[in-house]
Amino acid sequence: MFFEYPKLLWLLALPLLLLGLYVYRQIKGRSPHLRVSIAAPWLRKGSVALAVLRHLPMALFTAAMALLVVALARPRSSSEVEKVNSEGIDIVFAMDVSTSMLARDFTPDRVSAAKDIAVEFISQRPSDRMGIVVFAGESYTQCPLTTDRATLINLMKEVQTGLIEDGTAIGNGLATAVARMMDSDAPSRVVILLTDGKNNSGEIAPETAADIAATYNVRVYTIGVGANGEAPYPVMTPWGVEVRKVPVEIDEDLLRRIAETTGGQYFRATDNTKLSEIYSQINKMEKVRTTIDSFPVYKELYGGYAFAALVCLLLMLALELFVRRLP
Repeated sequence: MFFEYPKLLWLLALPLLLLGLYVYRQIKGRSPHLRVSIAAPWLRKGSVALAVLRHLPMALFTAAMALLVVALARPRSSSEVEKVNSEGIDIVFAMDVSTSMLARDFTPDRVSAAKDIAVEFISQRPSDRMGIVVFAGESYTQCPLTTDRATLINLMKEVQTGLIEDGTAIGNGLATAVARMMDSDAPSRVVILLTDGKNNSGEIAPETAADIAATYNVRVYTIGVGANGEAPYPVMTPWGVEVRKVPVEIDEDLLRRIAETTGGQYFRATDNTKLSEIYSQINKMEKVRTTIDSFPVYKELYGGYAFAALVCLLLMLALELFVRRLP
């Protein structure tokens, strides 16, 4: 607690002076006296209590004046409050959903592992807007930029292969992801592009899409998914599904160029653990901007002192009326 006008506290000397003057008059001001032979009439039961009651109004008046002086000095208390302002990042997942993403070098397969780890990444960034773009032979938006985590996670879980023409249109997927952020005013805009193959379809060249991303200050992190060498892949045969070894063909040079053009970084994921580590690394690299504003919050306390002074004055008036009626 502190006082806004501490110099007014010097006025506390006034009630102290009045109290001292009252005590002086009570002690020295008893000049008229009368000698009696016996004091029995004045020693009635309760006379001491009545004597105290006669002085109580003055004590209440002194207390009321002191409380009013304290109230005038404006007592206040303060507490420090911090307000955290966060500026989120716009992030779009551009995910390859070509049939090659069904390869089982990840558990249970590439596309399922990519979805599960992306869901973990989403849950760790509550301040960001995120969206999902999927691509194979063509691309489309699975979820526009949103802060609705529940909807975003549900739509991420619904991503699957076989819904669109097969192929790997990396340029189309990246261009669609960039288009989702053209009107964004976020301080940082990011595309996480995940693929397991080479660009073999689509109308937009990947290099052109990368140049467009750089023009709009969109940073692209590219991830190549697939084991080194060969990977088990389910193949439909007349006798049912048969798992065969197929070569892993990732155009790493292209993915590196896309990342370098946009100021991002290329990563290679060979299993679930490595992919999870990559997302953790991106999570650390793309920090949300936070600013902390500290400001005091004041609470006025004079009201309590003023109310106490009023109570003292009312009690004083009530006692004076009572004391006057005493014999």
